[in-house]
Amino acid sequence: QVRLVESGGGSAQTGGTLTLSCVASEDIRRKYCMAWIRQAPGKKREVVATIDCDGATSYTEPVQGRFLISKDDAVNTLYLRMPRLKPEDTGMYYCAARPSDVGRCFDHYARGDGSEYDYWGQGTQVTVSS
Repeated sequence: QVRLVESGGGSAQTGGTLTLSCVASEDIRRKYCMAWIRQAPGKKREVVATIDCDGATSYTEPVQGRFLISKDDAVNTLYLRMPRLKPEDTGMYYCAARPSDVGRCFDHYARGDGSEYDYWGQGTQVTVSS
């Protein structure tokens, strides 16, 4: 069972940048389909960005063109770079993983509430002030 530990959250002003990191306890290279999921106050949990084993990515519309999800398989780490932050980006951000199908991530897109992910980190808080 993979363990995920996030870091990098904090406070920022509108227009600022934060970069989140998520370190996995084992090799994620071809074993896991990864995602960042956020829970904003008073809103439904949403999948913000996904990345497949082969590096293919997807984003939810509010962050498309702003956020960048990436991973470094050599150090089992997932990232989310968040430039041009907005107050509506405020929330708890979770790193999540689900097992791949022999290195393939079928039907893996930034949509829904992330209930299909089996493994979650403890979350890191992002607060954006206007």
